[in-house]
Amino acid sequence: MKKVATIFLAISIIIVTNIGYGSDEELKTIQNIVSTMSSDIKTENIKKSPVNGWYTITKGAYVAYISSDGRHLIQGDMYDIETQVNLSEIIRNESRKNVIESYPEKDMIVFSPESKSHHVTVFTDVDCTFCRRLHNQIDEYLSEGIEIRYLMYPRSGPQSASWVIAEQIWCSADRNDALTLAKIDQNFDYSQCNSAAISSHYLMGQSVGLQGTPAIILEDGSMVNGYVSALELSKILESN
Repeated sequence: MKKVATIFLAISIIIVTNIGYGSDEELKTIQNIVSTMSSDIKTENIKKSPVNGWYTITKGAYVAYISSDGRHLIQGDMYDIETQVNLSEIIRNESRKNVIESYPEKDMIVFSPESKSHHVTVFTDVDCTFCRRLHNQIDEYLSEGIEIRYLMYPRSGPQSASWVIAEQIWCSADRNDALTLAKIDQNFDYSQCNSAAISSHYLMGQSVGLQGTPAIILEDGSMVNGYVSALELSKILESN
């Protein structure tokens, strides 16, 4: 029982469309079972799944499924074999979209084109080689009409040198310029300020299942891991 409860604590928070089966009473029973095993999982985060007899439990980037009798729990991805669609990833995308959309743009570092066609949210680290490559080509993304909205994700974690630089960037009068200078190892001016936003960015990255940087979150919540050229990213956004 303790092991199962531990699994619940690792599972994800998402809004899922009610396209599954089962009565409302059955759903309520499952919600009660899960809530008694883990207070970290709210009843509204337990929904009917696309598969008859199973319910979805979500929190962050993790998805699990529990049988309608409350006896069996599966953690992992669910695929529709006929359509070859990863159903769990659809849930993750919706979760990421909700998380990003609920975060105020004023708490991001935004590079905007004159004429915006699309926007992406990029988790970045000042010491990441491919993050630097992406930012070195920022004008190319802007030329494609892509707005880049940065969130800081120092991979080495709190109190590291990268974390300190991220805080200094946030405390600069011109964050855009400071970020650009930091990515080419140049000094920039900053003052003391409330840099709690960096912790917020970092925790958000963990909650959406970040595995490295750069991580590009598209408008539909899907995530592109790693560097993608401006032209290729434009094609991806147009096809979504």
